[in-house]
Amino acid sequence: MLICLYTDFGAADIYVGQVKAILHEYAPQAAVLDLTHQAPAFNVKASAHLLAALTHSMPRQCAVLAVVDPGVGGEREPVIVRAGDRWIIGPDNGLISVLAARAQPVEVFSITWRPARLSASFHGRDLFAPFAGMLATGTLNTGQLEAKPALDVQFGGDDLSEVIYVDHYGNAMTGMRAADVARDSRIVVNGRGIGHARVFSALPHGTAFWYENSLGLVEIAANAANASESLKIEIGSEVRLGA
Repeated sequence: MLICLYTDFGAADIYVGQVKAILHEYAPQAAVLDLTHQAPAFNVKASAHLLAALTHSMPRQCAVLAVVDPGVGGEREPVIVRAGDRWIIGPDNGLISVLAARAQPVEVFSITWRPARLSASFHGRDLFAPFAGMLATGTLNTGQLEAKPALDVQFGGDDLSEVIYVDHYGNAMTGMRAADVARDSRIVVNGRGIGHARVFSALPHGTAFWYENSLGLVEIAANAANASESLKIEIGSEVRLGA
């Protein structure tokens, strides 16, 4: 089974390597795919919407280890969710809830298993990674899970009218699904209305616009320029439809 990693651990820090070492210990034959380690840090709601959008590009019958967990070591439960044909492992803090709200069928389980070594601050390595490895190798048993009726923290399946991710080009991805936005609509951010274009090259260099990105979300960009800098956009910036 393929294991996909989705975290806010940062690609340049020491944490991803430690998680992968544990995955190799528990599931040495499993392929591991990095979706991103630049999920919006501390921003569980934005990260939840980005995770939901990325799900469509993940292979079926995969396990997703998802960790954006500012409350690690606290009262939030570790869970595993079956969302359609995919398994998602992570904290019950809302991170998995948008994906779960949009998927069918959905089953939710508390992870009752605990490793011999469990640090208070790194459940991604000590709890979620071993569990993902056991899932991938088919060595889980029913005593390590407990069914629960629903996730404790739920953001729902509605769109989020905020910027949820900014890439290194300065393109600003929103939590709005583009299929529901008329192409003659203007997207307003920081008081500025931005029109639609299908592709970057349709406009002169430096011109800001919005388009439907490859994940099906409304994204604000500029042709050959950094839209987040010119429009002063950051993760959490509010966006709305304008005339």
